[in-house]
Amino acid sequence: MLRTCLVVAVEGTHASGKTTLTHALAAHYRERGVHVACVPEPARNSPFIEEIVVHGRGEFDLETEVDLFAAQLSSQLRVARQHTMIICDKTIANVLAYAWLVLPGGPEGPHAPVLHAMETFCRAWAHVYDAVFYCCDRFDQQQAGDPYRSKVLDIQPAADRVVRSICATVGQRIYDIPPNMSTGQRVGWIAEQLTALGLDPTTR
Repeated sequence: MLRTCLVVAVEGTHASGKTTLTHALAAHYRERGVHVACVPEPARNSPFIEEIVVHGRGEFDLETEVDLFAAQLSSQLRVARQHTMIICDKTIANVLAYAWLVLPGGPEGPHAPVLHAMETFCRAWAHVYDAVFYCCDRFDQQQAGDPYRSKVLDIQPAADRVVRSICATVGQRIYDIPPNMSTGQRVGWIAEQLTALGLDPTTR
């Protein structure tokens, strides 16, 4: 099923413009007749994250991170069933990277066996993404009416290092989007790269 669907991911840290770019890129290809859909960021719909971040009850734990990992994977599979192209708001490697950052002890802490198992799965799954584009810019993290970033406001530099490290570790090749471009310029740049890679969805 996934092999008949072009799978593109937009990677990066929080507040790097991933979600905005994901939707803009999908709109670009819809206008050109491609049957494309977005795979959303699962944390925005997670009851675990809502409890911890919005309501301030509890801390990040293993159950939360496993749920996010599974939700990202499941969303990708479900959306891909009925589309010829999907654009993912991050990869599963991103979920693992944040789990390393927020769980006690990180990859060598008490949850190490589960985190290393997730890493092994990410390595086996890396080939499913036909192209992964990395957002290098950093925008204002504090947005009115958006409480979901409150717990991770201070870890963006660390997140950038760990996301890149995890992607490299699991064999996920990424293409850095040049910084300081508008959303429209980013979309155009990605479209050019997909064509150069032989992945232009308008010709499939």
